[in-house]
Amino acid sequence: MSVKKLFLFAVVILLSCESKNDIPKGIMKPAKMQLVLFDIIRADNFVFDYVKKDSSKKPEAALAILQQKIFAEHKISRDDFYNSYEFYQKHPDIMEPMLDSLINITTRFKYQRTKGLPKLSKDFLKIN
Repeated sequence: MSVKKLFLFAVVILLSCESKNDIPKGIMKPAKMQLVLFDIIRADNFVFDYVKKDSSKKPEAALAILQQKIFAEHKISRDDFYNSYEFYQKHPDIMEPMLDSLINITTRFKYQRTKGLPKLSKDFLKIN
């Protein structure tokens, strides 16, 4: 076998071994995406539960303001979030466990709020 063929064979083998679950550069890691998504869902619920019922308020504008605050808190841009969200939508094998864990976090969060316990810390939310 020539050196070129051997090299080409090695490259093909290496590329085929690459994991489908590798997160590309520029895409938030699942743990961070989960934190941001948790805050986005909470903001959306707030707007739906309170702002939308007030006819003097504009729900879309309120949600946009809340999202900007969330993005600033997490030190990301709107594009960072939506590019990551689009990536995860195309990779349900990665997104599904993240959403399952998010459901568990949300359930615990609601339980603590109804029992008058202190709010969850960011460290608590970093579980996968």
